[in-house]
Amino acid sequence: MTPRCRILALLPFLAAGSGALAQPSLTQNPIGQQSTATPGGAAIQLNDDMGLRFADGIVAIAEDKVITVDDVRREISPYLQQLQREARSQEDFNQKLESLQDSIIQQLIDRVLIIKEFHKHKEGEHDRQIPADFIDNQIAERLSDEFDNDRSKFLAYLRQKGETMQDYRKEVEEDIIYSYMRQQQHKSESFVSPVRIEQFYKENKDQFYQEDQVHLRMIELTRANNDTDAQLKTRAESILARLRSGEKFEDLAKQFSEDARRSKGGDWNWVKRSDLKPEFSEPLFALKKGQVTDPIVNSDGCFILFVEDRKYAGIQPLKDVRPQIESMLNTQLTNAAEEKWLERLRRDGYVKHF
Repeated sequence: MTPRCRILALLPFLAAGSGALAQPSLTQNPIGQQSTATPGGAAIQLNDDMGLRFADGIVAIAEDKVITVDDVRREISPYLQQLQREARSQEDFNQKLESLQDSIIQQLIDRVLIIKEFHKHKEGEHDRQIPADFIDNQIAERLSDEFDNDRSKFLAYLRQKGETMQDYRKEVEEDIIYSYMRQQQHKSESFVSPVRIEQFYKENKDQFYQEDQVHLRMIELTRANNDTDAQLKTRAESILARLRSGEKFEDLAKQFSEDARRSKGGDWNWVKRSDLKPEFSEPLFALKKGQVTDPIVNSDGCFILFVEDRKYAGIQPLKDVRPQIESMLNTQLTNAAEEKWLERLRRDGYVKHF
C-alpha cells in the first residue's frame, strides 16, 4: 500500500477540524487589565505576568519549533473568564493562571513531539503525508463554521495572527495529524477485561449506591380563576376512572395534561425523592411500579402521578453499572498509556524550557 493510500484508509478516524488546543477567534485577546469580582466580592485583576516569567518572549523550544509567550496567551484566552469566576481570591486566581500556563506550555510541546512522531518512518517506508484534498476540505469546513464563508473575516484573522495562507494550511494539516495520532493511541487501549470490571465493582460498591428513584409520568390540571378544589378533583377522578378501565396513562396525559410534558405523555423521566416537594414525594414513593396517586391538589392545580418504573435505594447490581465501570476503567487505562507514550516522546525529543 502506498503512503497516500495508507493515509486515505485511516481518514475516517480523523477528527474533522479539531486542533491540539482551543482555536482562537477574532475576538480573543491576550490578557489585559480587566477585572471581575469573586463570589466574596473581591476584584480579580487579569495581570499579565508572562512577560516577567519569560523576559525574552520565548517559553520553550521543541525540536525546531519556538513556542512564544504569544502562543501561550492565545491558548489561554478562552479560559480566562471561567478562571475568574472560579477564583476565590486574587492569590487563588494567580496560582490557577500560572498552573494553566504551565499546562498549556506542556501541551504545545507535546503537540510538536506528536507531529514529529507521525512523520517518523521505519526503514524502507516513505514519510507519511496527509492528502492535499483532505486538507482543502478541512479548510473549507473551517471557513464555513468559524468565518461564515466570509473570506474577509478569514483574512483579517490571518493578519491578526501574522500568518500567511501557507502558514494556516500547515496549521490545519498539523491539527489533523495531532488528532489522528491521539485517536490511534486511544484505540490501542480500548479493551477492559470482564474480570477487571468485576474486581473494581467488588472493591468500590459504595460508589454505586443509589437513592430511591421513580420513572415519573404526570398529568397536571391547571387551576383556572374560578376552579374549586372539588371541581379539580372531579376532573381528575374522571381521568383515573379511564385509567382503571384499561387506558394507558401516557395516552391520557397527551389528551388531558396541561403542562409542557403533555406531548411526551407526561414523561418526567427518573426523579429522586430529594428532587420533589414532600407533598409529591411522600405519596409517590409509597407506590410500586404501575401504581398511581390519588389526585394531589394545591394552589397551582391538581396533579396525578404515575409510577412508570421503580428503583429502590441500595447498591446497584453489576449488570446495571457495568457500562459505567468499563468507561471509567477505559479512561484510566487510556490516560496511563497516553502519559507513558508522551513520556517516551519527551525523552527522545529535543525540548528546552526557558
